[in-house]
Amino acid sequence: MINITFPDGNVRQYEPGVSSMDIAKSISEGLAKKILVAEVNGQVLDLSRPITADSSIKLITWDDEVGKNTFWHSSAHLMAEAVEALFPGVKFWVGPALDNGFYYDMDLGDRQMSEEDLAALEQKMGELAKQNNIYIREEISKKDAVSLFFNRNDEYKLDLLHNLEDGNITLYKQGQFTDLCRGPHIPSTGHIKAIKLTNIAGAYWKGDEKNKMLTRVYGVTFPNAKLLEEHLTMLEEAKKRDHRKLGKELSIYTMNDDIGPGLILWMPNGTIIIEELEKLAKETEEAAGYKRVVTLHIAKENLYITSGHLPYYADSMYPAMELDGTKYYLKAMNCPHHHKIFDAEPHSYKDMPLRLAEYGTCYRYEQSGELFGLMRVRCLHMNDAHIYCSKEQFAEEFKAVNAMYLKYFQIFGIEKYVMRLSLHDPEKLGQKYVNEPELWLETEDLVRKVLIETGVPFVEVKGEGAFYGPKIDVQIWSAIGREFTLATNQVDFAQPRSFGLSYTNQNNEQEIPLIIHRAPLGTHERFIGFLLEHYAGKLPMWLAPVQAKILPISDKFMDYCVDIKNQMRARGIRVEIDDRSEKIGKKIRDTELLKVPYMLVVGEKEMAEHGVSLRMQGKGDQGLIAVDSLISGMVDMIQNRR
Repeated sequence: MINITFPDGNVRQYEPGVSSMDIAKSISEGLAKKILVAEVNGQVLDLSRPITADSSIKLITWDDEVGKNTFWHSSAHLMAEAVEALFPGVKFWVGPALDNGFYYDMDLGDRQMSEEDLAALEQKMGELAKQNNIYIREEISKKDAVSLFFNRNDEYKLDLLHNLEDGNITLYKQGQFTDLCRGPHIPSTGHIKAIKLTNIAGAYWKGDEKNKMLTRVYGVTFPNAKLLEEHLTMLEEAKKRDHRKLGKELSIYTMNDDIGPGLILWMPNGTIIIEELEKLAKETEEAAGYKRVVTLHIAKENLYITSGHLPYYADSMYPAMELDGTKYYLKAMNCPHHHKIFDAEPHSYKDMPLRLAEYGTCYRYEQSGELFGLMRVRCLHMNDAHIYCSKEQFAEEFKAVNAMYLKYFQIFGIEKYVMRLSLHDPEKLGQKYVNEPELWLETEDLVRKVLIETGVPFVEVKGEGAFYGPKIDVQIWSAIGREFTLATNQVDFAQPRSFGLSYTNQNNEQEIPLIIHRAPLGTHERFIGFLLEHYAGKLPMWLAPVQAKILPISDKFMDYCVDIKNQMRARGIRVEIDDRSEKIGKKIRDTELLKVPYMLVVGEKEMAEHGVSLRMQGKGDQGLIAVDSLISGMVDMIQNRR
């Protein structure tokens, strides 16, 4: 008999070779119908895989993110089977799960897929799902796999096979469809009850614009129709909140082909938002003892070799420029520059911790297929800082950084968040990660203890650490439940050594500092994109580019409106007058569309009583209010960022 340990610590005994599905059935038939996949000794496996030794197990349902991921990847295979039925001879590249659904990239030859084809594909997927075909896993030698896809004349799967090791090749089959795939998959297609194919797009093979353009079909599926209906409602709301749409409507930013893809031009309204965010960051960081620095946009190759970013990060950097026999790179990260500032003067333990902050401009060559509005760009402005501290100071500094995150979450109304503790992969030391196994374990344990002590929600993820140390990626959710990666908080034990950084400790000895890389507000680009979607463009008063608009009913009240505007501007309020020759109803509607928080209607009565009729964004008419009282209230809201 073997011992199977469940997440609650309970242990049951089974015969060797028992499957996860057998185990679920031994608990209850209801559970067996719900589970989609199992995590055995930390590895996610098909429910049919035999377990032959003592193991820990977690039975995973739709309610688990891993369950959704497996469900959607299996749905991508179902969609591929439907495509193959309607478009014979199609070739497939990859079909991963996404945060909300899946896609599959495919080569349709000289054929085109239309929106009308999506409806036919949905219907075909529904028919195939009802057949309740089992997802069958088959292990195969690399030689046989190459032969299989060579005979199919499938250059895409042959390319995938090229980098796979023999002995690790698996195929998955359901119904009439067979694909090269690591898996795992759900038990059968019958679990897929509700289907929606959402979009057709073009995607370069491997994300390289030099390669062939493939057809990408997006979709989403659910175990019941109600979940699909709720999801589609959320998608409609998300369309209204799309930061690309709002960014254009509200004149926040623009892009231009003559400048280049992924390079943002901030318009006056967007620049105001940037300046307000920087003001918040500078106030917060000054109160926390940070010192501000400014670094350059370019540096010699040797700086990034010393930091270790070359060669680890070369693919994400713009190509080098060569001048007078020396290679220069556009700055992709601020940290090496800050290290040089730290090293410019001698430091003692009395200087520590030293906190250097900058809203630094960085350039990263994201693949064109990955660029997306403000979320994935090639020039970014980062709320960056580096904290140089002793090992004894590390815990308090890391706690303080986390506290800063929580303060910002409160200001911006971010209620749901989680910290992803990204660890190294011991098998990739010296390749993807600095080869210091003991330091990895030590620093990972330091971070883990701080997270536990502070009580913030966190999950651990293996193999996603920075090359120089463990990191925290901060995941936040918008008002409609969309997940964003906001920022990062990283520990660095490698670069202090490579740069030869040190300080004099209390024993008059040279000691190597630890470095914390942190960026609580992330980048202007990503964070403003998040805020536009989070607030649906209706930014809070303190952040709104135009905080109030005065709407005169006719030109004869213009002098009074100008007087109100001057009073407001003298108190730091961003205010404009709508002096168009339009009816007041149109002025109100247009101002509503521009998401201006306060609309001040001025007519005969308002002027006579030294007031305005106040309308608030989303709340409508608030009645007549005295100008002095209105200004005082607005200033209070702005200054306290309410």
